[in-house]
Amino acid sequence: MAEEKKAQSSGVWPKVKPFVNGGASGMLATCVIQPVDMIKVRIQLGQGSAGTVTRNMLKEEGVRAFYKGLSAGLLRQATYTTARLGSFKMLTNKAIEANDGKPLPLYQKALCGLTAGAIGACVGSPADLALIRMQADATLPAAQRRNYSNAFHALYRIVADEGVLALWKGAGPTVVRAMALNMGMLASYDQSVEFFKDNLGLGEAATVVGASTISGFFAAACSLPFDYVKTQIQKMQPDASGKYPYTGSLDCAMKTLKAGGPFKFYTGFPVYCVRIAPHVMMTWIFLNQIQKAEKKIGL
Repeated sequence: MAEEKKAQSSGVWPKVKPFVNGGASGMLATCVIQPVDMIKVRIQLGQGSAGTVTRNMLKEEGVRAFYKGLSAGLLRQATYTTARLGSFKMLTNKAIEANDGKPLPLYQKALCGLTAGAIGACVGSPADLALIRMQADATLPAAQRRNYSNAFHALYRIVADEGVLALWKGAGPTVVRAMALNMGMLASYDQSVEFFKDNLGLGEAATVVGASTISGFFAAACSLPFDYVKTQIQKMQPDASGKYPYTGSLDCAMKTLKAGGPFKFYTGFPVYCVRIAPHVMMTWIFLNQIQKAEKKIGL
């Protein structure tokens, strides 16, 4: 029995398990959150408030409009969340080993979150680009719509029309945004779990809900300005002369700041926060349940 456990711990599964679990939990959470994410993108594209966007989508496009881009969203989770949660788990485990098994200070968790976010964003950037374009497509004039049928069709068309490197268009702001989000989300979650368990003595369910809510807020507050810039870069179209409205993320940030002030970056914050917090919460809840099921069957 001891030899069997040793073989399991030294095999491939323990190394890939954090990545598989992270991707699966993220994909399950996305299935629930997709409609709110769709509304958030429409708000950032200037179509009005959450109520106005929702009414217009139902009236003009029907219920299916809320799930447009779901395939790209799932592909994004299968790449981005698989990489970031798996990397974060591995990085924190290594850091704990180097720290003689003691809990990590907040700054080390933040560094692990920053690194995991960068890794995840590099892997998931093509799917993220496909998701943004599919969600924004209905807002464009009919002549400018790309009419992607699904995520893989979008990726194929992007490569065919714009080249392979176009898959990483906007990757710079995507990576920066992911680093900010994961620093806020992952570090605050781990820190909150320790506080709720050790200081307040809360149970597992209350700890997961409380820590997820806190990490969701910090993830939203840290990442929304970068998310706004990233969305503007990824959806921009050239004018009649072939010139794009922004030369890069910094140019977009400066023009946005000049035109609307710092609060322009927080356009759609309530909806964004409402979308991020439940997604974070459900991701951790699904992850917890997946880990329980694996433990029960001996994985």
